[in-house]
Amino acid sequence: MSPIRSASIAVLASAVLATTLTGCGIGEEPQDTSPIVIAADLELSGASAPIGKVYQRALELKKDELNASGALGGRKIELRIKDNRSDAAESLRNINDFSGDSQVSAVIMGGCNECAVGAARTINDKRIPTIALAAAGAVTEPVDQRRYVFKLAPNAVDSAAALTTELTRRGIRKVAVLHSADGYGQEGLTALRREFDKTTVRLVAAESVRPTDTEVSTQIDELTDRKPQALILWTPPEQATLAATTARQDKFDGSLFFDASAAGDLFLGPSARSTEQATLIFTQTMVIDDVIATTPAKAARRQWFQDYTARWGGYNGFSSFAADAIQLIADAEQRAGGKAGEINRDALRDLLETAQLDGLSGPIRMTPDNHSGLMPQALTTLVARGGRWRLAG
Repeated sequence: MSPIRSASIAVLASAVLATTLTGCGIGEEPQDTSPIVIAADLELSGASAPIGKVYQRALELKKDELNASGALGGRKIELRIKDNRSDAAESLRNINDFSGDSQVSAVIMGGCNECAVGAARTINDKRIPTIALAAAGAVTEPVDQRRYVFKLAPNAVDSAAALTTELTRRGIRKVAVLHSADGYGQEGLTALRREFDKTTVRLVAAESVRPTDTEVSTQIDELTDRKPQALILWTPPEQATLAATTARQDKFDGSLFFDASAAGDLFLGPSARSTEQATLIFTQTMVIDDVIATTPAKAARRQWFQDYTARWGGYNGFSSFAADAIQLIADAEQRAGGKAGEINRDALRDLLETAQLDGLSGPIRMTPDNHSGLMPQALTTLVARGGRWRLAG
């Protein structure tokens, strides 16, 4: 055999061996092992730090589970998390930094309504797909000015409708409302008024509380002086439990109703006595251990509940929204295709806009006309019983 022919065979053998080792046949595209980089702008310090840390824990757990599952092929999710200090200006700086990072596919924002609304124009201008976990309608509306912004959180109109249905079922006609003095709180009050107008329920008083307030006795006194049959607390969890405790100390013996924004930990801790028999409108995943897992989606929610509880020693209802946000982005990345390592944010946005997922939070449907994906059917009625939330009925 000639030296040239021998050398050629050696080169060919090396090429075949290399192809075998990389797991690719001749002419096939190499497996994409590029990371899926998701940035997160969260409230890890400041007034909203408790919920920001819940989201951080949920993102880390979901990332680990997806990476271990092999569902992403050779790819892995990487998180780049920045603290916005519960400040809209800091949040905007984070968004600018993330949008300028060519490795970042998409952004997840925390529960700060002002942060998400304040960054909406920049997100649109920078064309970076963003899923916010904030509840205010202005996060995604008007849609033509929020083309790159999506949200996963209970909607005020859906929560108001569910609360009104429960009030009517129980024959309650006189209601007072304590609401947060931000966009979501005002949106909630408007939605409640609209729903009450369809029924015999009458709003006898409404008071607002700033998100940073640690004293609500003046507002509670004003509300309970009107002798309502029920008090609706449309505030963050800490203020809702504080308001419930204050109302009971003021000898208010009517019913307590919590909007979805007032949800928090599964176990009620020191506030258990004051909130006993209170009603909460929230997603079923909060109490999935009360539910028989008759479908794959319910089984997945139960597993998430167990995994989160095992890792972090307790369960917070809002964790599932962060997990679903990662899932939506990962699914869109897988469907977007393209060359290995190539990031196409426009394609990702287009896929998110038509995303459908039977998620950990419940059914999620995005459309070109509606970027707020959580369906009304995701909400159910819970009741505080024995120091924790339970499924009503």
